[in-house]
Amino acid sequence: MKIEKTAFGGWTNCLRIANDHAELVITLDVGPRVISYQHLPAGKNVLKTNADELGKSGEDVYIARGGHRLWLAPENERTYFPDNSPVTHELLPDGVRLENAPAAPWHIKKTLTVTLSEHSPEVKIEHRATNTGTAPATLATWGRHHDGSRRTGNHPTATDGSSHTQHAAGSPGRCCGLTPDTADERWRWGREFITLRQTAHSSPTKLGLQHRMKWIGYFTRSTLFVKLVEFDESATYPDYGCNFETFSNATGLQIETLSPLRTLAPGESVGHSESWHLFGNIPEPHSLKEDALSDWIQPFLGRLGLH
Repeated sequence: MKIEKTAFGGWTNCLRIANDHAELVITLDVGPRVISYQHLPAGKNVLKTNADELGKSGEDVYIARGGHRLWLAPENERTYFPDNSPVTHELLPDGVRLENAPAAPWHIKKTLTVTLSEHSPEVKIEHRATNTGTAPATLATWGRHHDGSRRTGNHPTATDGSSHTQHAAGSPGRCCGLTPDTADERWRWGREFITLRQTAHSSPTKLGLQHRMKWIGYFTRSTLFVKLVEFDESATYPDYGCNFETFSNATGLQIETLSPLRTLAPGESVGHSESWHLFGNIPEPHSLKEDALSDWIQPFLGRLGLH
C-alpha cells in the first residue's frame, strides 16, 4: 500500500493511493472529490474528467470537473453550492478522510472517507453530511460518479420476489422514475437486467430506482466496474424513493447512489456507503441480450459473492 503526494491535471496538491491492483487519485485543492480510479497494471481511469476544468480552484460558481463527488439531495440550489476550495484531510492506514469547510448559507460539512483494500482493487467510500448550522436541514447524501463516454451501464432487476422483499400479488416490486422517453434506443429492458448504453445521442435520459439488488455495473475501456449499493427498507429516500439513479447524455454516463432522506437537527449527520470493484483487461460482451450478458457477467459477480 502506498499513500503519497502527486500531481494530476494541473493540480499539484493531490494524493495517490495504490496497491498492486488499483490506483486512486484524490485532489486536495477542491472537493471532496475522487478524480481517478484505475486498474493496475496498465489500466485507464474509469472516471470521466473535464480537461478544461482541471487544475483550477476558487471559482464562485459550481464547476462539474468530473470524477466522484459528494452532492446533497434533493436537487436544488444547495446541491450546486461551489466546492472549489481546498479540503482538510486526515491520512488513514489504508486511505484518507476529507472534509470541506462549511459555509453560509447552508452550513453543511461534507465528509468523504476513501479506503483501498490491501490485496484487491476494492475501494470503500463513505459519504457523510453534518448540519453545522443553527436550524434543521432536510437532506440526503448523494454520491455522483461521472463515467464518461462509450460506456454501458448494467442494472440487475428481478422477475419474482426471490431477490426482493416479498410483495403481495399484483403490487409493484419497486418504484421507478424515468425521464423523458421510454422508447429511447439507448435502453434495454429485460427480465434480469436494465441496460443503458451511452452514445452520441444528445438528449439527456435518467432513471431512478428503489434498487434492492446490491450491485450495479458498467463496462468501458476493457474494464468492468461493479459498485455495491445499500438499501434500507425502513427508510424514506429522495426522488420518489430512489437510492440509485443513472443519467446519460452526449458527454457521458453517470451512476449515482443516495442515502435516506432525513431532517437533521444542528450537529446531526446522515450518510451512506458504497464499495467499488474493478476487473481489468477483459473482453467486451459480444451481445447485450440477456442470456449472453448473464453468461458474461456472472463469473465476475461470483468472485464478489453475488448472484
